[in-house]
Amino acid sequence: MALSECRDQIRLDSELIQINEPPFKIHLFETVDSTNRVLWHLVDQGSTEGTVAIALQQQSGRGQWGRQWQSPLGGLYLSVALTPNLPVDNSAQLTLCSAWGIAAALRSYGIPVGLKWLNDLVVEKRKLGGILTETRMQSGRVTQAVVGVGINWQNPVPPTGINLQEILERQPNPQITSLEMLAAIALQGIIAGYQLCQQRSIEAILPRYQALLTSIGHRVMIHHSGAEQPAQVTGISATGDLQVCLNGENPALSAEISLEPGTISLGYDHSSNGANSNLPAN
Repeated sequence: MALSECRDQIRLDSELIQINEPPFKIHLFETVDSTNRVLWHLVDQGSTEGTVAIALQQQSGRGQWGRQWQSPLGGLYLSVALTPNLPVDNSAQLTLCSAWGIAAALRSYGIPVGLKWLNDLVVEKRKLGGILTETRMQSGRVTQAVVGVGINWQNPVPPTGINLQEILERQPNPQITSLEMLAAIALQGIIAGYQLCQQRSIEAILPRYQALLTSIGHRVMIHHSGAEQPAQVTGISATGDLQVCLNGENPALSAEISLEPGTISLGYDHSSNGANSNLPAN
């Protein structure tokens, strides 16, 4: 099998996923329920950090908050195992680091990717892909994690989605030439973000993440003090909360508050069903 494209089929070929370091152990599948679930099974059998599951299709891929997402042939669906050592309250940092790392990696290949809180990759206000991070904890710390990624490559997408082929076709000299190459870019991005966070803390990631955050300065409606109130998005906290400023039009009266993931949806114009706000679930 090869993640190389032909007119009538897509196949998987791990030899074409060229990554120099760190070493990854890549497991390839045609169809799975979800790559996150498959990878947790491999971890339970003794697989270590850097183990990767990649599939051509998912039958039960799920996004953030348990939403069901289609994962049709033509997209990139992968999961990678990590062994962080984070306080439970900081578990969202894994998603922040991974999202920024992938976005930065794609941007280095000429893809103008932005970030939609907390875990979506967007281009031209349309969803290119997303991330679902799942964790296991021991003694109040995150000790195991699986980061699942879905990126639209050449699969059909709804009006609120976009695939990479559409973007690359506009470029005179596209730099991403295969699905294997995209897989390598995504994996290198995840590890780059993860290692930067480990070596220099989340404070090194936050300004980089916020520089790509598409909602900075946007006005939103939030439920606060028993009522719907207007607020303005100002940034992201170290724990992954969305920071907003109430009464933003009047700085003298404004107050900044944080919203945990799941308490507000920044949304797209229409319901999306493409390659995922976050992909595989457990």
